[in-house]
Amino acid sequence: MKINLPAPGKPRIEMLPLIDIVFLLLVVFIYSMLSMSVHRGLSVTLPESSVADIEKQTPVSVTVKGENELYVDDVQVSLADLSHMLASESTGQATPGVLLFAEESVSYQTLFTVLDQITLAGIHDISLQAKLKK
Repeated sequence: MKINLPAPGKPRIEMLPLIDIVFLLLVVFIYSMLSMSVHRGLSVTLPESSVADIEKQTPVSVTVKGENELYVDDVQVSLADLSHMLASESTGQATPGVLLFAEESVSYQTLFTVLDQITLAGIHDISLQAKLKK
């Protein structure tokens, strides 16, 4: 006895689930790239002007080594002179800034004492520096 089976249909690829997966991967890729990006200004060629004033504000770096060593840029200063030195360094700048480098061994109290002296100098834009963890 012979059984006639119906001919199998042509296989179909459904497009809607495929499109959903592609858009989901696209969204994940965009969000992951935005979280990893570093926002920096673009390099452009600026127009020339005879009266333009070039503003070059470089923040002052303060380095704390150990409990008693304190440096402003490359000059060693005492904790008592820190606020006076920073105030004189930041005169003429609209928004002075400080990059604060501190060793791992520096105590929390010493770090806050240095932060207090920076704030007493009238500088509120303080950036604590750290190295990238690998």
